[in-house]
Amino acid sequence: MSQKQEVAQPSGDSPWVIDTREFGRSPGSSRSYTLHPPAPAGFGLDMIRVPEGEPLELDLLLEAVVEGVLVSGTVRVNASGECARCLDPVSEEADVEFRELFAYPDSATDSSTDEDEVSRVSGDLIDLEPVVRDTVLTSLPTAPLCSPDCPGLCPGCGAKWVDLDPEHHHETIDPRWAALRERFGGTEEEK
Repeated sequence: MSQKQEVAQPSGDSPWVIDTREFGRSPGSSRSYTLHPPAPAGFGLDMIRVPEGEPLELDLLLEAVVEGVLVSGTVRVNASGECARCLDPVSEEADVEFRELFAYPDSATDSSTDEDEVSRVSGDLIDLEPVVRDTVLTSLPTAPLCSPDCPGLCPGCGAKWVDLDPEHHHETIDPRWAALRERFGGTEEEK
């Protein structure tokens, strides 16, 4: 029997924690949730991140199974950052599906897996933050772009290539020849 419940603040001290006693441990019991926890600090990568406090949207189905609680659902986030080529602001919406088993203490899964291989039910509580964080971070681009054909910045002056004349260039001299240039003067164009 499945029920849908809007939960603003799940049981426990964190908006990421759900008390599994709300639907029991009988295999087949389930409950749907929609949560809107705030993004914690550092929820992102170097070039793109979910701003701290930005609400995430989680649509979840928690199902009691023999070994624990199976959590499946979707997380929606709005991330912002900067283009990896031109440093313009970018924003990215991500809709990511995930599924994770939270093993009951003393279950066969709990005793047969290493601590970091599977999530665990702690008492009757499950903490969704690590699972959601891992799911979202692996779905965000490591080098976000403002557009797929962004030309980036001129390495000589740092200006955006889109704003520069097509003939824009910088004369570069091999540092090994710089002393000769100083001694004998520049090119004819420089005199």
